[in-house]
Amino acid sequence: MRLLFIRFSAIGDIVLASPALRCAKQQIPGVEIHFLTKKSMKAVSEANPYVDQFHYFDKDLSATIQELKAYKFDYIIDLHKNLRSLRIRLALGVPYLSYNKLSVEKFLLTKFHLNKMADRHISLRSVDTLAPLGVVYDGKGLDYFVPSEVKEPTFFPEGYVALVIGASYATKKLPLDSLRALCAQIPHPIVLIGGKEEKEDGDTLALGDPSRIVNTCGTYSLHESALMVAKARVVISHDTGMLYIACAFEKNVIAIWGATSPALQVEPLMPVDSKAQVFQSIVPDLSCQPCSNFGTKICPKGHFACMKKQDLPEIVRQVDKMW
Repeated sequence: MRLLFIRFSAIGDIVLASPALRCAKQQIPGVEIHFLTKKSMKAVSEANPYVDQFHYFDKDLSATIQELKAYKFDYIIDLHKNLRSLRIRLALGVPYLSYNKLSVEKFLLTKFHLNKMADRHISLRSVDTLAPLGVVYDGKGLDYFVPSEVKEPTFFPEGYVALVIGASYATKKLPLDSLRALCAQIPHPIVLIGGKEEKEDGDTLALGDPSRIVNTCGTYSLHESALMVAKARVVISHDTGMLYIACAFEKNVIAIWGATSPALQVEPLMPVDSKAQVFQSIVPDLSCQPCSNFGTKICPKGHFACMKKQDLPEIVRQVDKMW
């Protein structure tokens, strides 16, 4: 059997889809797994041993479709479920299975705060997609693989807190002043992790205590940042891809929620037998939260209470508990 899995983006969503790839490969005898994603997402899955062949979409979807036609897939496993994946399904004309995106339920939750979400994590719904092929969730959590040739950056051999300061939208990030206060209260070495967009903020935060805080934002690759997360004693992260990479490494995790929410069924997922500790920091009793599936550029209400009212002392207490 030859299966084509589709998940175009983003980092976190691809990691969240990883159990479906693993379970399919391990539970379907002789299966050949193909995975289609955006070229810009290549690093996220390139070392996954459960994938037999990768396909990358850049700008020309027609060319991608022509390439895929040569493989004569038995099924398409659509874990993205958008217009592009629909176009591919129609063009290839083979049977397909698509996951339950719960679009209506998410709309009701974020726009009217009516929680009709199924009590089923997004990763488990991805595996559920494969139920007609006899595949079930194995309880082993998320996967993230780093190529063997990637060298591990080394900081603070005695241990450190990895603080992921980035996110795709402003309303999923603590304000800089809150991050500065959090760094000042954490009594342990800190490695700041983020992309080029966070480098300036990282420099500002590191100036608060250069001997204890190291800014790696924009300096290291995704794989190198993942290895830094893997070596941390505790990982603090907004709702972003590195949160789920931390889960894949079974790290003690503190997830900070703003515009989005665990109610969207995207909470940190650990293996069923994991000893890793998870704490979810969310401001209680906010009638406007969550306000978005993905985050927004500015707070729709203007007060940004979901981040400005975060209980920083409690986050620090949880760090000490996990340390």
